[in-house]
Amino acid sequence: MPERDGSKGSFENILRNGFKKPLDGIAAVLLRIGLVPNHITLLGLLGNIAAGILIAMGHLRWAGLLAGLMAPLDAVDGAMARLRGNPGKFGSFIDSVIDRYDELALLGGLSFYFINQASTWGVMLTFAAAGGSVLVSYTRAKAEALGLEAKVGIMTRIERSIVLIVGLLIGQPLVSVGIIVILANVTAIQRIASVWQQSKVE
Repeated sequence: MPERDGSKGSFENILRNGFKKPLDGIAAVLLRIGLVPNHITLLGLLGNIAAGILIAMGHLRWAGLLAGLMAPLDAVDGAMARLRGNPGKFGSFIDSVIDRYDELALLGGLSFYFINQASTWGVMLTFAAAGGSVLVSYTRAKAEALGLEAKVGIMTRIERSIVLIVGLLIGQPLVSVGIIVILANVTAIQRIASVWQQSKVE
């Protein structure tokens, strides 16, 4: 499951509400055959690692297709946990951790790809994109640990995934990481500003 955004109008929640019935149907079938949410989370991780390897080898469109197939699993495991009625703290924790590995597997593959292409800009932008992506998640986690909220921002994980996958499919990964660098870091700054505002009224 992607990082949660409490905003009812968030892009993630719009997608979840729009696809709730088919997701629940798929989740119910998977539960009936004996699978649990963590199985789907692990499958998504393995798929994204494979996609990262494909990127490193230069097979961008195949990698984009595979990553695109893995992306819905992020919602399916959440639907399975909800239908079971026992998501559990550890399940939620490990799911969030695996989300970070999923994203870094793709960006790591891009780093190797740009190194092989002798693209200094590509390597630098991919590093900055990874940094911004991590900071978006960290600022929220740290804020919540302090009893505050940091759910604001224009680019959460689902938007980053879409931008990256589209860039791979059209063979323009440099454009994708450039967009992520800007919007992910803007999101991190928005969350820092939000926490600062909240801390002033304590």
